[in-house]
Amino acid sequence: MLKAIIFDLDGTLLDRDTSLKAFVENQHQRMVELQHIDKSVYVKRFVALDQRGYVWKDKVYQQLIHEFELDLQWEDLLEDYMHHFSLHCVGFPNLHELLTYLKESGFKLGLITNGYGTFQMKNIEALRISTYFDTILVSEIEGLRKPDPEIFHRALDRLGAQPGEAAYVGDHPENDVWASRRVGMRGIWKEDDHFAGDFEREYTIRDLIELKEYLEQLQTGLT
Repeated sequence: MLKAIIFDLDGTLLDRDTSLKAFVENQHQRMVELQHIDKSVYVKRFVALDQRGYVWKDKVYQQLIHEFELDLQWEDLLEDYMHHFSLHCVGFPNLHELLTYLKESGFKLGLITNGYGTFQMKNIEALRISTYFDTILVSEIEGLRKPDPEIFHRALDRLGAQPGEAAYVGDHPENDVWASRRVGMRGIWKEDDHFAGDFEREYTIRDLIELKEYLEQLQTGLT
């Protein structure tokens, strides 16, 4: 019987693609030194260099300065990103509806995200979801990154759950689904068009609220 649900953040609860685009457009609008570049060109190049968050922004900004010959310091651009990104954070549809349902149903809730501690916590606060969770693990703070099994075991210990009593919901086939299944949890894929769907998982959701349907099926023995 499931007693705990653990989530990924970026691409699962946080609509990072939409949030990033909104931030980059706003940064272009605010900074005079960027406005000689066509906004759509700047946004498109930033998103490409960012590689869905797997390249940290120091490298992104250094490359942008080089390519566009900007009279700016990458450190200043990075600081602007650190301070302003959270202002543009957007959650996926039905985020609060799902988390409210899970809490009211008695599930223990956890969150595991790779990234920098202060930065990710600001994003979580911006989504107004921190109070739903019984434990939040950010890789920089924990000294561990997904897909390391230890970070999943650490979350389970804090929730007082065994692997077989927990499900993990994430968008990345390896870091989320495969890694959680490897430790004995149910791996649920938050479908993402960027990734091919040919890999093993317990269930697939497109919209967050579809997790409710899966849990109801478990209760009735239909899955």
